[in-house]
Amino acid sequence: MLTTRKKGWMVAVVLVGVVSAAFYYGRSWLPGQGAEALISANGRIEATEIDVAAKIAGRIHDILVNEGDFVTAGQVVAVMDTEALEAQLRQAKAQLYQAESSVTIARSQQVQREAEHKAALALVAQREAELDVARKRYQRSSALAGSGATSRQEADDDFASQQSAVAALAAGTAQVAAAEAAIVTAKAQVTGAESAVAAAKASVDRIQADIDDSELRAARDGRVQYRVAQPGEVVGAGGRVLNLVDLHDVYMTFFLPTAMAGRLSLGSEVRIVLDAAPEYVFPARVSFVADIAQFTPKTVETASEREKLMFRVRAHVSPDVLDANLPRVKVGLPGMAWLLADSSANWPEHLALRLP
Repeated sequence: MLTTRKKGWMVAVVLVGVVSAAFYYGRSWLPGQGAEALISANGRIEATEIDVAAKIAGRIHDILVNEGDFVTAGQVVAVMDTEALEAQLRQAKAQLYQAESSVTIARSQQVQREAEHKAALALVAQREAELDVARKRYQRSSALAGSGATSRQEADDDFASQQSAVAALAAGTAQVAAAEAAIVTAKAQVTGAESAVAAAKASVDRIQADIDDSELRAARDGRVQYRVAQPGEVVGAGGRVLNLVDLHDVYMTFFLPTAMAGRLSLGSEVRIVLDAAPEYVFPARVSFVADIAQFTPKTVETASEREKLMFRVRAHVSPDVLDANLPRVKVGLPGMAWLLADSSANWPEHLALRLP
């Protein structure tokens, strides 16, 4: 059992440790004067990642870049095998040619039906004229037969001729109606054939678009981070082939407690010091502050800090600095982000901007 004196000594040591930790934590996070006006947080350099993926399932024919290569927006970085697509394109073009031929035939049939309609109209006009003559002849012969000037047989023959003319006119009228119906059918066939042409053209365009998309291009300027697949491998629709990082969109994510996060505003100045290059100080600006607090991640070193609710903050590095040091930009480097608790305060000498 410990003596009373030893117990008192141990309690004193614990109190001193607690006070020392509280003093250090206060210097790291709380605003004050001099060095205490600085706020620091640890984080890692990150960049926007872009996946280069296949639009449709297929075999990778070739990959034109290696890990670490710089690429520009629109540059072809990989090529998919298009042998099957080329065959489909030839088939679609043949169907298009067939559909265009069907349109030509349908239009010829329409012209033929319209000519038949005109002929039927001319025949009806002829039958009407014949009927008019037959009626007049019958009227004369009927009157003459009544007065005994001609025989009754002649009048009957003229009546029969009139009835034949009536029947012929009815037949001609029916032929006109049939020709009109045939024209409507021919026009519908033309429309159907033209629709088939449009569908065939759409198929050709779609397959051609798939062939064009078989050349996988970089969406942004950046650097190849991973070759996810290799030539000869088969990937599904949307399957990743390459992973790029946009080195013009570099930032550090870190966490701040409520007291400090509430005082931040977008655009606040941040100074970043990387562990790998402590002699340099890089400028950045706050571009995002989370709306909802969360527990700090496991990368935060002390358990006491992990127990507190923190706000996620993102600071983007100046694009001018990135452009001037593009080959040196490395994603994943750990470092410290420094902020001023008082925006009107001056940066200390050790955090003055120092660039490569």
